[in-house]
Amino acid sequence: MSAVAWIAVGSLAAWVWLLLGQGFFWRTDQRLPRRTAPDGWPSVAIVVPARDEADMLPVSLPSLLAQDYPGAAEVILVDDCSKDGTGDLARALSVRYGGLPVTVVSPGEPEPGWTGKLWAVRHGISLARAREPAPEYLLLTDADIAHEPDSLRELVAAAGSGGFDLVSQMARLRVASAWERLVVPAFVYFFAQLYPFRWVNRATARTAAAAGGCVLLRTGAAERARVPESIRQAVIDDVSLARAVRRSGGRIWLGLAERVDSVRPYPRLADLWRMVSRSAYAQLRHNPLLLVGTVLGLALVYLAPPVTLAAGLLGGDAPAAWAGGAAWAVMAGTYMPMLGYYRQSLWLAPLLPFTAVLYLLMTVDSALQHYRGRGAAWKGRTYARPGAAPDR
Repeated sequence: MSAVAWIAVGSLAAWVWLLLGQGFFWRTDQRLPRRTAPDGWPSVAIVVPARDEADMLPVSLPSLLAQDYPGAAEVILVDDCSKDGTGDLARALSVRYGGLPVTVVSPGEPEPGWTGKLWAVRHGISLARAREPAPEYLLLTDADIAHEPDSLRELVAAAGSGGFDLVSQMARLRVASAWERLVVPAFVYFFAQLYPFRWVNRATARTAAAAGGCVLLRTGAAERARVPESIRQAVIDDVSLARAVRRSGGRIWLGLAERVDSVRPYPRLADLWRMVSRSAYAQLRHNPLLLVGTVLGLALVYLAPPVTLAAGLLGGDAPAAWAGGAAWAVMAGTYMPMLGYYRQSLWLAPLLPFTAVLYLLMTVDSALQHYRGRGAAWKGRTYARPGAAPDR
């Protein structure tokens, strides 16, 4: 066989393995597990870190205030040095809509060694723990996440029924613009490929991950895992949180959301590019060898199928065309469930190689920004590579 054919066969073999051996990552059936209402509903503190979120709060905060929760619950919104009146707007929305009580606090600029979000989360958790009695659960949710009225009730019921210390749902991201339709479902698809939800949800598995927009955490588990102090430098804070809980002996669960949605728009490619590139190189632990391996792996898995198919057809290389076409077909087939979850046309599935090229370029750009000293830039802050400072 020709070299092109061998590349096509290698890509096909990789896709057969991904189809069957990577925790069935492509399936979208990991939803909240079976649950029953507890005899007594535990108290919950909802912690919302917010930095310059005045555009998002009118949609997201009322959904938290309107939670239909039978137990005691409150909202603690931590204003992370916003310049757009986020804190004042949160107070005004609380007065306008009523519902759950709201406390708005501002901890000031983060101390050295902390990311801004985790500094805000730390302040919110500390305030919640100071309550008498302290809440049994903490719901960590972002300021751009809207919850249906039964969201908190269902999360708490799932955690109690399953004996989970952490229950996380990946919020359904917005898919309105053309670029969102092309890029967003693939973002969740790639995340599930890295962290297959089935593996995460096994009690004995080593794989750990969470989705930071919606994390229900037992207060006792947070104390045992020493979070957020133990992960204070983490840029990818949700995965780091899940790992810390699992290392401390906690049980975790991760799945796709049905009634939790992100309301943040990413109408332009540049918006999506910033979202991905700010943390892509951190995902690779700022390791240039991992970056090279990732680029080569993406090329073999996602780019080789259409390229070898075209080369085989043009050059009369039947094995290359057959293997490349088969690999592309398997790839598209695994992407269809995620497109269905996002209610998008299945005709987008064959475009996954193009989307993968975009993600490859975003990852390379993330590395370039890191080496230019810009690190993970977000909302006016830049985070360098985490140091080796001891936990405190």
